[in-house]
Amino acid sequence: MSEANTLIVRALRLTLRDTDSVITALALPVLLMLMFVYLFGGAIHTPISYVDYVVPGVLLVCVGFGAGTTAVSVSRDLAGGMIDRLRAIDVRGVTLINGHVVASVLRNLLSTAIVLVVALAIGFRPHGDPAGWLAALAVLVVYLIALSWLAAAVGILARSPEAAQGIAFLVSFLAYPSSAFVPVRTMPGTLQGFAANQPVSQVADTMRALLTGAAGGAPTWSAIAWSLGIAVGSIALAAALFRRRRIQ
Repeated sequence: MSEANTLIVRALRLTLRDTDSVITALALPVLLMLMFVYLFGGAIHTPISYVDYVVPGVLLVCVGFGAGTTAVSVSRDLAGGMIDRLRAIDVRGVTLINGHVVASVLRNLLSTAIVLVVALAIGFRPHGDPAGWLAALAVLVVYLIALSWLAAAVGILARSPEAAQGIAFLVSFLAYPSSAFVPVRTMPGTLQGFAANQPVSQVADTMRALLTGAAGGAPTWSAIAWSLGIAVGSIALAAALFRRRRIQ
């Protein structure tokens, strides 16, 4: 635990030193939400007010941005020889990856809090009860952990921080062909099947239902299953990639 705590604090300190990335990670989701609500919201018809509809989607975009930062941080440490330094003082290299994942979750929770404060200021009025809010937060945290581990695996796989950033961008792009910003029924028929059944849509629909008090049914379990599946698969992939890269 001492090693883990030290490396988590290290990852958070590295985040704070990268001022440009911190400002981008915190400001970009807010700007994206304001753009969709005030520029596009009037042209998009949703069953509830558009600001209530779009907030869960913006929160998931926060997760995607955070994943990109995590992938780059992991790749930078591996390329810079940090693993060799830890091995020299008898610290397991995998603890470094865990530190980046935990730091990623904490960073994203801060971004989530800022987005929610701004959303409430511009008219976000969810009608869910406290249990619904807690359930929505739990779903988001599970998805956060899953995507953070996926980003760590991407960081291990990539041969440079730039390559890690590019791969992570492709992962974060999943938020756009989904129900995060517009109802799936408004998309072309050939795209609806994919958009409705991919993880971002499942998580966004579940959080939206929980926050508005209309929760229940298959989407919740589907969102949890997607998140757990991504988490388990990403942890196994990260472990295998880490062992292979350490041997090389």
